[in-house]
Amino acid sequence: MKLLLSALALSIGLAASAQMNPHKTMTSNNGAPVGDNQNSKTVGEYGSVLLEDSYLIEKLASFDRERTPERVVHPRGAGASGYFEATKDMSAYTKAVLFAKAGKKTDLAVRFSTVIHGNGSPETLRDPRGFAVKFYTEQGNYDIVGNNLPVFFIRDAMKFPDMVHSLKPSPETNKQDPNRFFDFFSNVPESTNMITRLYTDLGIPQGYQYMDGSSVHGYKWINAAGKVTYVKYSWVTKQGVKNLTIEEAAKQQGMDWQHATMSLRKDIADKNYPQWDLYVQMIAPEDLQSFDFWPLDATKDWPADKIEKIKIGTMTLNQNPVNYFEQVESIAFSPADLIPGVEASEDKLLQGRLFSYFDTQRYRLGGNFQQLKINQPLEPVVNYNSNGYGSFANKKFENPDVNYQPSNKASFADNSEFKQSETNLSNVTITQKKISKTNDFAQAGDFYRSLTKKEQDNLIKNLCGDLGQVTDKEIQKKMITFFYRADSNYGMRVAEKLGFSQKDFRN
Repeated sequence: MKLLLSALALSIGLAASAQMNPHKTMTSNNGAPVGDNQNSKTVGEYGSVLLEDSYLIEKLASFDRERTPERVVHPRGAGASGYFEATKDMSAYTKAVLFAKAGKKTDLAVRFSTVIHGNGSPETLRDPRGFAVKFYTEQGNYDIVGNNLPVFFIRDAMKFPDMVHSLKPSPETNKQDPNRFFDFFSNVPESTNMITRLYTDLGIPQGYQYMDGSSVHGYKWINAAGKVTYVKYSWVTKQGVKNLTIEEAAKQQGMDWQHATMSLRKDIADKNYPQWDLYVQMIAPEDLQSFDFWPLDATKDWPADKIEKIKIGTMTLNQNPVNYFEQVESIAFSPADLIPGVEASEDKLLQGRLFSYFDTQRYRLGGNFQQLKINQPLEPVVNYNSNGYGSFANKKFENPDVNYQPSNKASFADNSEFKQSETNLSNVTITQKKISKTNDFAQAGDFYRSLTKKEQDNLIKNLCGDLGQVTDKEIQKKMITFFYRADSNYGMRVAEKLGFSQKDFRN
């Protein structure tokens, strides 16, 4: 065992320095060579992603249009409506009206979903679950669009189309294949934290009401004085977290593979209304660099022992949809649906999603998707955007001849009270590179050690069930080094389960 341990440690350096085989230079759609297909163009190492990164925009826009009419990701989903009741006054930190005072109620709609598998796929498959909430506030719709797990596979939107391609069926065989996605993840060490969580029993929730949720990304809260606080949201189910083992999932699939949708619907119909408490964690801007990880890295959780979780309200779901297409399939979420008091952070994955989600909805539902009833805000929309496919909500202008602004006769005007916050920058370089503070393995190790023995056993069994199907032993070895760097026991157990011995890691 000690020899295997040493051999694994030696292979870590080899895996870290491994390079892909030489190949032809990638190009954009207009044939121009691509200099970096892994990192978005940002203002400094930790700054915002730039709209001028035309290759990123092209890559995401192309990806958004790969499927029609099914959603590219999150195609299978269940929905419901209800309300959020604030339990704490957070006005010292944010102008967001739904968090303004204890007791305030805000109507909402939710959509839970599987991420990768298609619209008619079983709900018993291992997959992250989408957890999206649309709040209908008096200052516009606010969406918190996250997952049931608090982290993600990648930290930069540049990788997102490639990651999903690897997880979707092969363009040659039309089969979802562990050889493909582990080939991808073996080159993405930052995925170790998410893979570890996904391959526990958390990867197959017993039902949507039995899972927690997370915004995954950090956001900026802005108070009335313009002060910025970084926040991350967590939904905690009041029904308790309940999952299925792979054996239980197989049995459930044989009885009813639509169990999660039906279970949620039945509970609401029986007036056993599901509830989740909403918690926030907060970081002052000056403290962002005080951790051994970058808090605006979507592959990282915010540890509760370092960053307190504060309960701010409760969500209750009490209405089932009466028309699935109109209320669930047609609902359109985007992390760019923000209201005064909430702004996007510099999270590189989030910055790509701000473009990609709206772009996907325009492609899937048309340019006027926000005119659909389920997507309409409470208050009338007031702007000069008009016409286009599917437009049916003509605006009434005081002067119908003027549909532009500025104008001496304009009906509408902007309001400086709602301008975005300012960010002061100095001595920054526009760059395209990976962040320095990656720390790709520590949280995965912490999570592994927090599991019970039974949970660890199930993780190893579930993970090796898929990784064991990979025919390329070098890919298996690279994944093992990632798990070993997270926790030596974790890596060695996977190695032994897959039949590797010490000699396999000597060179």
